[in-house]
Amino acid sequence: MKDNAFPKIHNASWPGIVGKGPDSEPPISLDKMLEMTAKAEVNGIKFDGIDIGLFDPHVDIHSSDDDIKRLADKVAGYGLNIGTLVAPIWGGPTLGSDDDRKTFVAMVQRACHFGKIFREHGVRQYGVIRIDSASSPEEWAKDPVNNTKLIAKTFREACDVAADYDEKLAAEGEICWGGMHSWKAMVETLEAVDRPNIGFQADMSHTLLYLLGYNAPEDRILPQDFDWSDRKTLEAGLKTVTDALRPWTIDFHVAQNDGTVHGTGSHDKTGRHCLATDPNGKLDVAKDAGYWLRDGNGELTKAFKHICWDGCMFDNDVMMKQQTWNDILATLIKVRELHGWS
Repeated sequence: MKDNAFPKIHNASWPGIVGKGPDSEPPISLDKMLEMTAKAEVNGIKFDGIDIGLFDPHVDIHSSDDDIKRLADKVAGYGLNIGTLVAPIWGGPTLGSDDDRKTFVAMVQRACHFGKIFREHGVRQYGVIRIDSASSPEEWAKDPVNNTKLIAKTFREACDVAADYDEKLAAEGEICWGGMHSWKAMVETLEAVDRPNIGFQADMSHTLLYLLGYNAPEDRILPQDFDWSDRKTLEAGLKTVTDALRPWTIDFHVAQNDGTVHGTGSHDKTGRHCLATDPNGKLDVAKDAGYWLRDGNGELTKAFKHICWDGCMFDNDVMMKQQTWNDILATLIKVRELHGWS
């Protein structure tokens, strides 16, 4: 069906920042990201909104309420909604000091405050607050049992703060974050938090790496020297991961991956985001999104009202081409045609 209203289709602001900076290319401004998003169009269909990373140089997390309202006005002025917000928690690693963990919770609180003002403004009707452990798998591996407890304790405190704002937190499964670096560790971390307002943010690029056991060889699903033309084995692996994590999934990034890891700037290596049109992409993006958007019986879960494209660490010359965003939008439309609802 081409007239599905849901899930809404969003772009992300943070590819203009993540992997950019002193050790890489210059960041792309929020204004430019908004402009490219608003200009994208495929057969009369446009992006519904944008998910925003609440960090420098795009956003000052300590913005005044008036500044937050001005940001809401700016996004709405492009005809876009705001969905999920990324809390800038990396200055407060969960496996750091007590003060670090206080900083983590404080950053979640600030992100929730942005979300509240955006909701009151009317520009945000759905979406969650995205977090991670802000600590490395190496740090976690020094004491897996107690470090998982420490991450869970910090997440619980953040959940309690988020509950005051009627917000949900979504932990993004990325191999570069301790306690979230494998599909099994991710489930264990979420179970340990034991709060109703936490869930999983699935990114198709990052979760593909779970199948290969990067940073957790013991949890590898696909065989060594896997032949990527063996679609049947790949689909079985995708089913294993999604069956484990789908019940937790409350936010979703559509993405492509070529089966490798990548990092630029200060960002550690994680699942390599590829262009929607990349011939080396290992996923059938529109079809494989269904593993997350449908349950084991093939029924739509409708667990979230929007989907977001994530394409971090693309080169600036790629990101500055309007065609890039049109191709991405076309891919998201295909996902909605296959797995959407009205």
